[in-house]
Amino acid sequence: MSARAIDHLVLPTSSLNTARERLTKLGFTVAPVGVHPFGTANCCVYFKDDTFIEPLVQQQPAAIGEAVEACNMFVIRDEAYRSRRGQEGFSAVVFRTDDATADHAAFEHSPYACGPMLEFSRDFVDATGKADKAIFRLAFAADPRAPDFFLFTCQRVASPKVDRSALQDHSNGVTRIKSVILAAPEPSHVDHFIRTISRFEEVEVPNRKLVYQLANASLEAMTNQNLIHFFGVPSTEDRGLQARVVVFGVSDVKATEHLLKSRGVACEKFAERLCVHPAPGQGAVFAFEAA
Repeated sequence: MSARAIDHLVLPTSSLNTARERLTKLGFTVAPVGVHPFGTANCCVYFKDDTFIEPLVQQQPAAIGEAVEACNMFVIRDEAYRSRRGQEGFSAVVFRTDDATADHAAFEHSPYACGPMLEFSRDFVDATGKADKAIFRLAFAADPRAPDFFLFTCQRVASPKVDRSALQDHSNGVTRIKSVILAAPEPSHVDHFIRTISRFEEVEVPNRKLVYQLANASLEAMTNQNLIHFFGVPSTEDRGLQARVVVFGVSDVKATEHLLKSRGVACEKFAERLCVHPAPGQGAVFAFEAA
């Protein structure tokens, strides 16, 4: 089987208003609020490669409690992340799939089973206010040694018939998610987990890191200490696997740098890459490099 493609990334936040303000300042076009039937809500940022980032907030405490009791793994893992890491962060990488049911069956026969599947629908609203229904089916996987990170596959059972093009244009020039950076004390310990779920077999090992070339992006795992070398991120002593950096592909790095500085956004340059450290509403390091 070929390597999977990234579908989207989950970024917990304490406030969608704060996330919208921060992401807009960074030059992203942010979609209208989307409400889930189990108490969470989002304000997504969509890209031309059909991926997106999902700032996620807990909006309805009563519904959250009911979802936990119903063994809704999306909510359970989000709740666990917030209780351990706080309200801002980067909790999950989501892969695209055409058959979440088959994925769930495969996960159940691996060491990474993570509870029942989830199917749900929500309204989607485009930039003009036109609405339609989206239906998703999710299959979850997690490594017991990584309580602050999980993977799941997302099947778009029904896609809304709306025009996303206006939501995919960003003044910072971002066109796609180019790579996602994970960190762990010993990346080789999580290699089997990542390979099993991503379906990528031949792992490259350049510059002291593991690189998984997926269908539409790369997934990289490195030590916490190496984050400072590649992205200027202070190392931590955290155990387990952490999602730390999103690398975006942009059409013109210099234009992106000019926009960020004109808006008072602090950014550092590492080689040909711009790095913006986390802030409220931005739970991960955001890096920008040539698409």
